[in-house]
Amino acid sequence: MSPETTPVAIIGAGPAGLLLSWALRDAGINSIVVENRSQEYVLARIRAGVLEQGSVEYLTRLGLGDRLKVEGMEHDGIYLQYGGERHRVDFNDLIGRTVTVYGQQQVVKDLVAAHEGAGSTIYYEATDVAVHDLESATPSVTFVYDGEQHTLAADFVVGADGFHGICRASIPASALTLFDRSYPFAWLGILADVAPSTDELIYALHEDGFAMHSMRSPEVSRLYLQVDPGDDIANWSDERIWQALQTRLGVAGWTLAEGAITDKSITPMRSFVASTLAHGSLFLVGDAGHIVPPTGAKGLNSAISDVTQLAEALTAHYKNDDALLGRYSETALARQWRVQQFSRWMTDMLHRSPGDLQSDRFDYRSQVGQLDYVTHSAFAQRMLAEQYTGLRL
Repeated sequence: MSPETTPVAIIGAGPAGLLLSWALRDAGINSIVVENRSQEYVLARIRAGVLEQGSVEYLTRLGLGDRLKVEGMEHDGIYLQYGGERHRVDFNDLIGRTVTVYGQQQVVKDLVAAHEGAGSTIYYEATDVAVHDLESATPSVTFVYDGEQHTLAADFVVGADGFHGICRASIPASALTLFDRSYPFAWLGILADVAPSTDELIYALHEDGFAMHSMRSPEVSRLYLQVDPGDDIANWSDERIWQALQTRLGVAGWTLAEGAITDKSITPMRSFVASTLAHGSLFLVGDAGHIVPPTGAKGLNSAISDVTQLAEALTAHYKNDDALLGRYSETALARQWRVQQFSRWMTDMLHRSPGDLQSDRFDYRSQVGQLDYVTHSAFAQRMLAEQYTGLRL
């Protein structure tokens, strides 16, 4: 089969890959997306659910905001809970910005529908995907689709294929340093068919460990518990999960409503950053280049930030200006390290150290002191609000 040609070949049809392809289309630049999973799998993945204000604005500007505007739940703040008391941090009052609860799954649905309507070329269930000649001006992608060998000849290859993808692994080890931190705890997350018992997200520090109450819609709740990363979900019956949530989230005069649990899983937590997001004609976006713990709700938003910057840089390139493309890795990573700092700060403040659980609880008392300062200092709350709602580019 003769090679196909495209300005940009994108590996990965998750939110980063699909959004970059759509942003390039909006700028009049063609791309082809290659994905090793089925479209059904891509649509079914349950991930993050909080969009920064800037992410909402970007999606809307690209014509992807119709359903988001109707179904997204705009929140003016969050609750921080400790010592059996709940305190509200009002982002809108503090800095005039908000966040919107709208699941990553819904963002992907909107993107898939938009691409199908526009007739975009997306190869799902591609196998034997490989990238070639990345250090040249004529990189290519090969893969097998529907039993036939395909070759894409491109100007650029973008790795939007996640942490375990092939793109970052294609960068020579001598050109790449990986910064990685694994946390000694994990999140047990559930989806439950019950209306949320809160109007805004609750982040709770409890002596037994962290808990969080989020939501996916007015009818579906998303809740989390801190657990040991080596734990088995089989050890957690629905009854045990609800009991732990009732204990860790409970405050006087408030009731946590329970419902049928439709999904539950345990996810380890890590921080990870690659030292570069560019190598030759290859660029990385999203989880291919960095991962944050979910506490600060930055994973999807970080991917959208990468896409925003790379789409602008590629658009400028095709107008004969390579300045932004040359700085893409530097500028994206500068923002990412600030995001990493915030996510680690939130994580360390709200999760019990396994060693501290068996010791004199010094760390726990220190965390309570930190939360007491944050919830009673307008300066600390503004800092939290600015970073949670999204650092401006």
